Amino acid sequence: MFRDVIGQSEVKQHLVEMVAQNRLSHALLFLGKEGGGALPLALAFAQYVSLLPTKDAAPSGLFGEPLEVRLPATAAAADAWMEAQPSFAKAQGMVHPDIHYSYPVIPRKSGDKPLSTDYITEWREFTGQLPYGSVYDWLQFIGAENKQGNITAHECNEIIRKLNLKSFESGYKILVLWMPEYLGKEGNKLLKLIEEPPADTLFILVAENEGAILNTILSRCQLVKVPALEAAAIEEALRTRASVAPEQARQLANTADGSYREALHLLQHADEDFGSLLKEWLGATIRYLPAAQLKVIEELARLGREKQKQLLRYFTHLIEQALRLEVLQGSPAGDVLLQSFSATEADFAQRLNKVMDAAQKEAAAAELDAAAYHIERNANAKILFHALTIKLFHIIKHRVVVSV
Repeated sequence: MFRDVIGQSEVKQHLVEMVAQNRLSHALLFLGKEGGGALPLALAFAQYVSLLPTKDAAPSGLFGEPLEVRLPATAAAADAWMEAQPSFAKAQGMVHPDIHYSYPVIPRKSGDKPLSTDYITEWREFTGQLPYGSVYDWLQFIGAENKQGNITAHECNEIIRKLNLKSFESGYKILVLWMPEYLGKEGNKLLKLIEEPPADTLFILVAENEGAILNTILSRCQLVKVPALEAAAIEEALRTRASVAPEQARQLANTADGSYREALHLLQHADEDFGSLLKEWLGATIRYLPAAQLKVIEELARLGREKQKQLLRYFTHLIEQALRLEVLQGSPAGDVLLQSFSATEADFAQRLNKVMDAAQKEAAAAELDAAAYHIERNANAKILFHALTIKLFHIIKHRVVVSV
């Protein structure tokens, strides 16, 4: 349902209008950063399309043909309309025979040729429990550990087979393909199907990285951009869905960088005293105390990958808050901003502004982002934090960025 998707009111309205005004392409690419809601939006839209009138019920079609049925004009109206349809329970429960799903999977045992349908039970559970989860979350959910998930040539052949069958109920056959970045060259098998699909077939691709998708597939899709979530939408979702207290919800939402997944991870580690650890790290770095630096680096290396990423992103958030405060310092807007900070944020922002100017903050934030990227890709934590400490020292003391 559209109402289950956090925020994104403009995108929801755009999707409903595309159907109502017969402007729907045969292939859509929902593109949005991790945690922004591209997958929940795609699932809600697939449910909606699957319930639309069939050709037998109304001489009409989706793709630019005359439409003789008045369809909902808003996302809220679309939700109400869907609930009144006979096949709504099947679409909502992800058991509708005309909605197919494809996503990265792993072999259950050596030599297997895995298909997405092998993991359909886990997929339903995952999208129910973690609809804003990342592909990393999904692979851990199915026990992949360090194995690389893929959408294989075998899966592509199965997609072709299924979409060439006649529809069972809806009149429209729909494929929701999550993370086409994992297709690789095997995706070329789908080109002809996407370019010349069987009648009343809709492809919905859901991606995070446009640059990692085959250009041949990208050029055949109508782009639906899903922006990062606004902090207010994340704050409301934390309060209503996760029962987070208003003050904590606001702080988490401001730190989450437009990602509800990130906000939930921050909540999970809310008892971590990142503020004290960051002060210790920054103090040892600025005063150039090698023994103290090594002690903090050892502590950072023991945190584990997820907590390391959380700490780096929290540090980046504090730098961004300090930069905002620097720009607005002395103005009424600056006073309002300072009052909106938590005690930790206010103290840290003011400390940072004493030792770093705007250019230094931007350079430090870039290094923190790069470090988080490398941690995500299994970099050695001790080496990474040692190099990052050296870089931060030179940025703060010498106003230069060094290669380590």
